[in-house]
Amino acid sequence: MAAAESEELGRARALFEANRYSEARLAFEKLLATEPTESDVHYYLGQLALEREDTETAVRELERATELAPGSARTHNALGAAYGRSAEKAGIFSKFSLARKCLAEFVRAVELEPSSAEFRESLFEYYYQSPPVVGGGADKAADEAAAIERLDPKRGRQDFAILYLAGGKYDQALAELDGILKIAPEDYGALYQVGRLAAVSGQHLDRGLEALRLCLKLTVPQGAPAHSAAQWRLGNILEMKGDPAGARLAYKAALELDPKFTPASDALKKLK
Repeated sequence: MAAAESEELGRARALFEANRYSEARLAFEKLLATEPTESDVHYYLGQLALEREDTETAVRELERATELAPGSARTHNALGAAYGRSAEKAGIFSKFSLARKCLAEFVRAVELEPSSAEFRESLFEYYYQSPPVVGGGADKAADEAAAIERLDPKRGRQDFAILYLAGGKYDQALAELDGILKIAPEDYGALYQVGRLAAVSGQHLDRGLEALRLCLKLTVPQGAPAHSAAQWRLGNILEMKGDPAGARLAYKAALELDPKFTPASDALKKLK
């Protein structure tokens, strides 16, 4: 690639990283006309398509990116995410095929970069959320959480907390989260999970409220539940505490942040 074109690619990346997605899309589409075999161009076009929920385009672009750069772990990881998002929208027969493709790409990313906690996190989430029929399972998720903990102790502990919470082991989940918060009192992910634990278990309600309210003052890290989710969980807890008016305000605040956030709209409809 010529120097001038490299500069164009750098500018396009900078637009993407600044969340200026409309401008970034135009910049990468312009680059596509001159550099159709540049893997990064297809990678970013795929990421931009995912951002706007255009899974068909995302899959096409990221498949092309992996063809051009088969040794790129991040590209395989992104393609796995695109297959996963496509599976969410697909019919029952296509869903299983896409889920298996999703898993294969996440596995390949980890094979290429086994020391990446980020790529292992994708695999953990797949194992945790997916049924055994498509390769998921709690045991596999626990093995991946252990691998993540060796690379990133804080992230690994949070993953174990998520698994304990799913299994109804609330005291063990809280112990893991407390271990994180003792070192990092404003860790967004751990605080959110404390609030989620309260909303799911009905325990530690006041602490859950405090944790979620602190979340709302913090910047959301990449990949973490958004402030809309924190407001929704806040509403869940306020309902449990017998404060329907407060819950209604929290659900409405969630929908102001994200009008398409279905859990909050569903909760608002059910609220008496």
